[in-house]
Amino acid sequence: MYYLKHITLTFEFIFLSMHIIGTHSNLTNNLAFGFTRLPFNTNYYINHKPYNLPLEDRYSFINGVHKLWVFSTDEPFSRGSPTLPRSELFINGYIYSTGVWQFEAHVFVPHGTTGVSVMQVFGSDPPHTTTLMLRVYNGNLYYYRKNVIFRNIYNRWFRLNVIHDVEGNNVKVYINGVYKFKAHGRGGTTHYFKCGVYAQDKDSFYMESRWKDIKIFQKCN
Repeated sequence: MYYLKHITLTFEFIFLSMHIIGTHSNLTNNLAFGFTRLPFNTNYYINHKPYNLPLEDRYSFINGVHKLWVFSTDEPFSRGSPTLPRSELFINGYIYSTGVWQFEAHVFVPHGTTGVSVMQVFGSDPPHTTTLMLRVYNGNLYYYRKNVIFRNIYNRWFRLNVIHDVEGNNVKVYINGVYKFKAHGRGGTTHYFKCGVYAQDKDSFYMESRWKDIKIFQKCN
């Protein structure tokens, strides 16, 4: 009887320990902890799109989903610009030079979209222009063209968190709440977030990404 009771108590202890550990894990995976969520609406972003087209030809916002698309043959966002085609949300309401800032959103990239940047932390020291660029090549999410961060992203929603620590000189990427990648910062005096589609090398003819539940956070003092 004592033996059976001891086994029962042991299993109850293990179960309780696993529950506590699991709860603690969920808490530590709360990436908003220690941050203040900031307002985000149409007052805090503008669209960058081919200069010669109306906005509705390359952007829609329906049922809470921002859909941005572009063709490789499109014009740049301003006349005479040497840059490639884009349809992006430029989050100009939060331009920062210090502190720790976080971007969060749910992202969907349809099959076939490749050779494209879908998210940027803009601003760096020359000769670069960005601190972070997340690109899609053949269904995988890359840090520029160097490191694979997340594989097989086509045709499914996933949650993306990017945390930029200016003084700490680093940027971290989380997918579905899981830490995936860390890179050194690239300097720069001003920074901001962008998301959408911005053609890069070996781009597909048609590029598209969708975004919902976009949130901006700033680290509490």
